Order: sequence, then C-alpha cells, then structure tokens
Amino acid sequence: MNDTGRPVSIKALTFDVFGTVVDWRGSVIREGRRLGLAKDIKLDWQRFADAWRAGYAPAMDQVRRGELPWTNVDALHRLVLDRLLDEFGVSRLTDAEKDHFNRAWHRLKPWPDAVRGLKRLRKKFTLATLSNGNIALLTNMAKYAGLPWDCILSAELARHYKPDRQVYLMAANLLALQPGEIMMVAAHKYDLLAAKSLGFKTAWVQRPLEFGRGCAFDSTPDAAFDITATDFNDLAVQLGV
Repeated sequence: MNDTGRPVSIKALTFDVFGTVVDWRGSVIREGRRLGLAKDIKLDWQRFADAWRAGYAPAMDQVRRGELPWTNVDALHRLVLDRLLDEFGVSRLTDAEKDHFNRAWHRLKPWPDAVRGLKRLRKKFTLATLSNGNIALLTNMAKYAGLPWDCILSAELARHYKPDRQVYLMAANLLALQPGEIMMVAAHKYDLLAAKSLGFKTAWVQRPLEFGRGCAFDSTPDAAFDITATDFNDLAVQLGV
C-alpha cells in the first residue's frame, strides 16, 4: 500500500546476476579448461573456480570495512586470481593472458531459462541488473549472453557492495520508483532479505546447480519472500506475464 492507501503495483524487476541469471561456475570451469589446453596447465579447474568465487566476498568485505579503497569487481577478481595462480602453482601466464582469463567473468553463460524468461518479463516490467559486478563487466556480459536488460545498474554507482542499503536505495532513486514498486529477484536469500528490509518486493529463484551437482542447496521455502520460483519462466507465470 502507498500513502494514499491504494495497493502499489510492481513496475520494475531488479536482478542479482552471478548465480541468479548466469552460470558463473560452469562458465569459469570451461574457460579454465580452455586455458589449460592452450598452455598445457593440468589443474582441477572445478576446485579453482570454487576458490576464485570463494575469494570474492572476503575481498568485497575489505572494501566495505575500509581496508581497501573503493575497488571494482574486475580489480577484486584480479587480486584473487593472482593469489590463486600462485597457490595452484601456475607461473607460465603472461599478464595479457591473466587479464583475458580474469575477463572470463564478462563471458558467463546464462542459465537455460534466463533469456527467454527475461524477454517474457520485459513485456510487462522494466528489467535492470542490481549486481555487485561493475558496469563494464555487466555490459559485456549482456552483449555476450544476449541478456535483454532495459537498464544496467551496478553497486559501482553507489560505491558500496550489496547487501549495503545504499545499493538498493540507489536503484530505487535512479529508476524514480518507490522501493515497493520494485521486485528484487535473486537466488540468494541474504540479498532478498536486505532488499525486503528497505521495502522492496522479493522473488527467490531457486538455482540448485549454482555450486555444482551434489552440492548442498537450501531449498527451504521462506515465507518472507513474496514469490518463490523454480526459474524465470515460472516467475513470469506467477507475475501474470
């Protein structure tokens, strides 16, 4: 309800991207195997991809705590990559090769339902990213994967990382909408809970394969969220598209 007492309708959907829209793990593993074949590097690329992703949140937390100045995700990924290459004993890559591998995060493939589901949702709603990824990364990813965003919003614009409140409020401000007119869509409950606390509607999209087959997946429904969907097409159906 708004301050007139009338129901507030959803006008825009904002999306988490890594894991929600794109399969980061499968994509990074493929890029690693391709690099390994080209450079004769024998490595457990599944373990490498998991370690790379695991370093992402602690690096953002360093920025959040002021231990690092504002640093975008491309630069944070590179910091983690350089450390992991040393830990995994990879020493034969040129700086250009490291840079290309680091930009694997620009070339992530969408989940099978993502593009079709987004196109359906776009018929009724404005679609925007709301990701910790930087604008260049999200733009390149959209072109590579064919993601039909109306608008690319990034934590980079707020110079904060989710789940800091400034990121969500920045999105509402730039879309010229009240938080209750926006639905945050994510596969990660912490992201949705942060958005909900600021008045956003929320949709939890289940991505049980984000961390690979056989990995524990939190499938527990949560009444805190307005919608629980199995994929973007299911989300479209539930939103009447």
